[in-house]
Amino acid sequence: MPDDIRRPAGPRTPAVDFLFSEGALRLEGESYPEDVTTLYGSVLAAVDDWLATEPPKARLDVALSYFNSSSAKALMMLLERLDAAAGRGTAVEVVWFFDAEDEGMEELGEEFGEDLEHAAFRLEPVPAAT
Repeated sequence: MPDDIRRPAGPRTPAVDFLFSEGALRLEGESYPEDVTTLYGSVLAAVDDWLATEPPKARLDVALSYFNSSSAKALMMLLERLDAAAGRGTAVEVVWFFDAEDEGMEELGEEFGEDLEHAAFRLEPVPAAT
C-alpha cells in the first residue's frame, strides 16, 4: 500500500489529503498549478498503486473553489480510476462540495458526476463564507 499523501495547500495548489489506510481522499482549495503533471502525476500513480490492492471502500471529497482546465483533466482521470474500481467491487463514494452561492461550481460537479457509471456521487452545498 502506498504511503498516505498529506500536502498543504499552496498559492496555486489544493491541499491533498489522501489517507489510503482509511480509504479517505480529499482535495481542497484552488488548483491552477503551473505544471499540473508535477502536482497530480505522483498522486495518480499512488492512487493506481492503492487501487491495485482492491480496497473495500473509497471516498473522495472534492472541495475545490476553483480549478483550471488542466486540473479538470487530472480530476477526471482520478474520477475515472475510482469509477473503474467501483465497477470491480470497491464501494466508492464521491462527494462534491461547493459554495451554495456558486452555481458554476455546482454545475461542474453535476457534469463530473454524470460521467460516473459505478461510483456513488453526491453534491453537497456548503454555506457561503462570511
